[in-house]
Amino acid sequence: MDAAYFREYYALERKHWWFTVRGKILADLVRRYCSSQPDLRILNVGVATGATSEMLQQFGKVTSLEFDSDCCEFLRTEVGLEVTNGSVLELPFADTSFDLVCAFDVIEHVDDDRKAVTELQRVCRPGGHVFVTVPALMLLWSHHDVVNQHFRRYSKSQLLELFKSSNGIHYATYFNSLLFLPILAFRLMSRLLPDKLLRKGAGSDFTVFEDGVSNTILRAVFSMERKLLKLFRFPIGVSIACIWQKPTRRNRH
Repeated sequence: MDAAYFREYYALERKHWWFTVRGKILADLVRRYCSSQPDLRILNVGVATGATSEMLQQFGKVTSLEFDSDCCEFLRTEVGLEVTNGSVLELPFADTSFDLVCAFDVIEHVDDDRKAVTELQRVCRPGGHVFVTVPALMLLWSHHDVVNQHFRRYSKSQLLELFKSSNGIHYATYFNSLLFLPILAFRLMSRLLPDKLLRKGAGSDFTVFEDGVSNTILRAVFSMERKLLKLFRFPIGVSIACIWQKPTRRNRH
């Protein structure tokens, strides 16, 4: 991929309604469930063009990892973000290296998602947290998943099963829930109509409804959900957030 693609994605991560509000939701959850100590050692896996790493810097020292070598080069030369080129399936870090390990919309991109989760758990210290988000529900599978090279979408129970011990689950919820029905309707419709009528080129859903008016309206709805997530957990949604806490050695005996 050339630098022009990454420049477009860089702007998208910082202006599009879904990325901007999701970033605030993620920060809320880190602040509420994962930041019991200052200056966390944080690993952010699959950083794309770096918006989530920038968000996480308020909580401690962030180590960024990205699989795509061209994206790594863009981050170093155009964004000024230090990044490690590597895979979630073989993290180049020692056991128990980090207080918080994040993988936001990452594990759906690899075939062996169980191995990916095992690696995230391995580099997390005892008492630390692993924080992942994934796309929800195969009912929503569409062209968006194909062009983004997803292997699957998850139910909450399927995601939690990857973490093996439900006792370690600190927090889990569906989100992007208020817009679930409109997004479901759009994706069902997209199966019937040619993609060129719905989106630019072969782009994902991020290229749809990104103009000023629709972006503002959708941001407002998603922002309302941000407030509601502080009060309760949603039973269905377009995405899932899960925070797992690694047992301490004392708790293992």
